Amino acid sequence: MSFFKRLKEKLTEQTDSATKKFKDGMTKTRESFSGKVNDLVARYRKVDEDFFEELEEILISADVGVSTVMELIDELKMEVKRRNIQDPKEVQDVISEKLIEIYESGQEHLSEVNIQKDGLTVILFVGVNGVGKTTTIGKLAHKYKQEGKSVVMAAGDTFRAGAIEQLEVWGDRVGVSVIKQSAGSDPAAVMYDAVQAAKARKADVLLCDTAGRLQNKVNLMKELEKVKRVIEREVPGAPHEVLLVLDATTGQNALSQAKTFSETTDVTGIVLTKLDGTAKGGIVIAIRNELNLPVKFVGLGEKMDDLQQFQTEQYVYGLFANQVEEEVE
Repeated sequence: MSFFKRLKEKLTEQTDSATKKFKDGMTKTRESFSGKVNDLVARYRKVDEDFFEELEEILISADVGVSTVMELIDELKMEVKRRNIQDPKEVQDVISEKLIEIYESGQEHLSEVNIQKDGLTVILFVGVNGVGKTTTIGKLAHKYKQEGKSVVMAAGDTFRAGAIEQLEVWGDRVGVSVIKQSAGSDPAAVMYDAVQAAKARKADVLLCDTAGRLQNKVNLMKELEKVKRVIEREVPGAPHEVLLVLDATTGQNALSQAKTFSETTDVTGIVLTKLDGTAKGGIVIAIRNELNLPVKFVGLGEKMDDLQQFQTEQYVYGLFANQVEEEVE
């Protein structure tokens, strides 16, 4: 049985609305990436060096990342030789299989969030301004509330104009309280208050916003380190996740942001916003392969429930939905 057929069967078993969200949300990447791959397959009679060279260019243009593309092409060449594949159409199936292998690299449940069974779970969000950090926190607060968890949000971005108010708007919208101080306050003091409030209310989850840049001369990374120390002191073992929020539409720029943050803070996972707004959705694979960081959530639209937990199979289906459907029919 082909990989596409196995993939379709697996996703059909899940009968999940998330599969449709990935399909709809990745339309731009699919039209660009799959369209080019389809065109390539149609133009070649056999799988040769020229075919692989063009495929390499297509993958790089989808922001899969040069080093990841080289690795993928090498693996594809070996697999094509091993299976004695002559027909270029059959290579699409192998690409999707290899993308999952590279992403998961033998590890499962990568996108699961480290939620504590007993006691408070603290999730710290970091990232530059403008990537959708506050919106992500609001949407996650909604998700956890829908799951029956008690949630508190901390307005730790005290420097950006309107950041506190923006989080409060989300708090009102999803019915979650926001712990704040006045603009320009010490973010570490806000975190201290938020942890105390979350503990007093016996909350399940505390979602903490942080500054994307500082107006003063204090180094942002040092400020984040201070915030983290306060949380750690008040809740041993916390923060349980440090999620770096990146804007998928910025492509390789998002990758360099990820490198900077992961060098100075212990990032545990990525939230990739606006994946629906880019044709360069290959950035997911580049982040995972080059930084060894899992993507925990992806933004697939504007709606409250369009922030989805990342699933490798659903992502690959989003990339190749048309071919999967054609083969299954």
